[in-house]
Amino acid sequence: MNKIFTYLKVIAIPVAYGLILRYLFGVEDWQRLYSVMSLTFLVCLPTIMGILTIFFSSEEKAKERSYRFFAPWVPILFFFVLTLLVGWEGWACWLMVLPLFFLAASLGGFIGWRLKNRNRNKRVYLSTIPLVPLLITPLEMTVGSIPGTYQAYTFIDIQAPAEKIWSNVTRVKEIKKEQDTGWLTNALGFPRPVKAILNYEGVGAYREAIFTNGLVFHETVSEYIPQKKMVFSIKAYPHEIPSTTLDEHVVIGGKYFDVLNGTYELEKLNSKTYRLHLYSHFKLTTTFNFYASWWARWIMQDIQDNILQVEKYRAENE
Repeated sequence: MNKIFTYLKVIAIPVAYGLILRYLFGVEDWQRLYSVMSLTFLVCLPTIMGILTIFFSSEEKAKERSYRFFAPWVPILFFFVLTLLVGWEGWACWLMVLPLFFLAASLGGFIGWRLKNRNRNKRVYLSTIPLVPLLITPLEMTVGSIPGTYQAYTFIDIQAPAEKIWSNVTRVKEIKKEQDTGWLTNALGFPRPVKAILNYEGVGAYREAIFTNGLVFHETVSEYIPQKKMVFSIKAYPHEIPSTTLDEHVVIGGKYFDVLNGTYELEKLNSKTYRLHLYSHFKLTTTFNFYASWWARWIMQDIQDNILQVEKYRAENE
C-alpha cells in the first residue's frame, strides 16, 4: 500500500503542479505578466516537475541514474494527455515542445536528487522552487518578444522542358491526398496543399494558394521573369482560418508566426535538366526564436518539398 501511495504521489503532485501553472499562465487578463509562449514556462515548468518527481520518489529508486533521467517523463506524458483532453493545447504544439520538456524534466530529475540529499533546508527549497516561474516570467515579458525573420530553402531537379515546369509552378492543379508526401506536416496535423490559382502572369498578379481546413495564402506577384523567376508576397488572415484548423500558438498570420514571401527560380543545369528552387521567408515573434525557428523551418521545408515533388512528377509525366 505504501508503494502504491508513493507511486501516486510521484506522478500526481508534479502533474497537479503542471496543470495549476498552465491554468494560471493561460488566464487572459494576465497575459502581460504570464504567457505559455514564454521561455520561462517552457523550461521551468518541466524542470520543476522533474524535481518534484524525484524528490517524492523512494530513496532506493532515486539512486538510479536511469530512473532520475526517465522517471520525470511519466508525469510529463500525463500532463500532455490531460491538456489535450481539456483543450488547453493542440497536438502540433505539444509535439514541438515535447523534446524540450523531456530534456528539461530529466535535468530536473538530477536537480531533485541533489535536493533530496540535502540534510538542511530541503523542504524550504521545495516550497520556494515552484514559485520561480511566477517570479521570473514577468521579467521576461517586460523585455518582450524579439521579432526575427528566417528563410526556408528547398530545390528539386526536373527532367522536362522549361515551359512545362513553369506552367506547373504558376498554377498548381488539385493535389490529391495520395500525392501528398508531407510527412511532418501530416504528423503535426497541419493543413495540406490543395491547389494554387493565378489570375495572370506578370507583376501585380494575384495568386491564391489553397490548403485544406480553410487555410488560404493570398499572394501578390512582385517580380516576374517568364520561365525563370517569380517572387510573391504572402498573406494569411487569421480571421479567415477556422479555429479548429490550427492551434492558436501556431496560427499563420497570428501573434507568433507569419509567412512573408516566396520565390521560385528555375535554373538550367543542362539540355535535359532544370533545377527548381523555392525560397520562403517567415517571421517569428517569441522569446525563444532559437528553438521555434528550427521547427518553423522544418515545417516550411516540408510543405515546400511536398509541392516541389508534385510539380516534378507532373512536369515529367503528364
